[in-house]
Amino acid sequence: MTGRTLFTNVQIFDGSGSPRFPGEVLVAGDRIAAVATGDERLDRSGATLIDGAGATLMPGMVEAHAHLTWPSSVERVVNAMTLPPEEHLLVTAQNARITLDHGFTSAYSAGSLGERFEPALRDMIDAGYLPGPRLRASALEKGAEGVMGVPAGHDPTHDRSIDGLRSYVAQMKANGCDTIKFLMSSDEGFAPGGSQVLMYSEEEAQAIGEAARDADIWLACHAQASEAIKRAVRAGFRAIFHCTYADEEALDLLEERRESVFVAPAPGLLYARCHEAAAFGIGAAEAERMGATSGLALMQQVIPAMRKRGIRVLPGGDYGFPYNPVGRNARDLDIFVTMFGFSPAEALAAATGQGGALMDMPVGDIRAGKLADILLVDGDPTADVTLLQHKTNLLAIMKGGAFHKSPARTLQ
Repeated sequence: MTGRTLFTNVQIFDGSGSPRFPGEVLVAGDRIAAVATGDERLDRSGATLIDGAGATLMPGMVEAHAHLTWPSSVERVVNAMTLPPEEHLLVTAQNARITLDHGFTSAYSAGSLGERFEPALRDMIDAGYLPGPRLRASALEKGAEGVMGVPAGHDPTHDRSIDGLRSYVAQMKANGCDTIKFLMSSDEGFAPGGSQVLMYSEEEAQAIGEAARDADIWLACHAQASEAIKRAVRAGFRAIFHCTYADEEALDLLEERRESVFVAPAPGLLYARCHEAAAFGIGAAEAERMGATSGLALMQQVIPAMRKRGIRVLPGGDYGFPYNPVGRNARDLDIFVTMFGFSPAEALAAATGQGGALMDMPVGDIRAGKLADILLVDGDPTADVTLLQHKTNLLAIMKGGAFHKSPARTLQ
């Protein structure tokens, strides 16, 4: 169905965090043309009518910590991280489609396993050749070669000098990346004490930031250690992942820059390591050794503190590992509610309206003029976000005014 589509008899969650309201939504082309409230009725001429039967109409969700090149999904578990490039690209395309199948119409990359994988994927999706979310594409996760935690990818190593870092940033812009991810610190999952290992000095971080501003490209980073967070904020990074060991000074800096920085802590991976990874050799003792148990406990202190300060904290959980596969992404919303103290509506707003701000695209809101990236959900996710974990509850998925998943019934 294309052209004009009118959703009627729906409860609208508009992405702001406000309560649902009854109404109608008219889509024309790839945009939302009008939103009606209460008993107001929109022009039906030439429109295909979708009777929501009281279902929730909401914006498509944004995955704020996407790893589409991490191979494992709910359809196919791959107990490896790097595959032959031909297979790896196909798996990546499969993961993009699965992400959209589960209601995530946009994704901000937290790193790729190939420097041109994601720009190529993004362009194929945008051209309509492959199904998938709107993608802010990234390069390979960049860290100091030979330091624990730097992932193997399909690209050569790079010069670590200041000039080399500047050149790397410029090259990734030339490759078509929207964002570059740096490992500002290592991680407990790589080795005990790894989270406190700093990978880039203040001078190097500042050089990366200056080069990114010169090239007009965004920066994202893995930052566990408090000093890693501070260096990233001072250097102008846009997206900071994890932030597990943020101290008061780091929180102050994040609050000061809260209009330009986003945090995606990725609790889903830690939760999976604690509770769902036994079949992959990660029991309780191993989860503790990898910092998953203590990491979740720290997040339960740090994330509510960020929320109180107005720092934008977004769902996105490092999906793509064998025990934390792509397609399980909506579980992060429930973690935000049950572990971090968000209300269901606040968690939904973080995954929609605030996610749209991260993407810097007209998405994440049900408002006239925005792109028609829309979900029709069976039930009320503002009362129970776990509904979104089951794709059978997604009665329709629309992206850019076209149905990726069509509703079962239309009125005409």
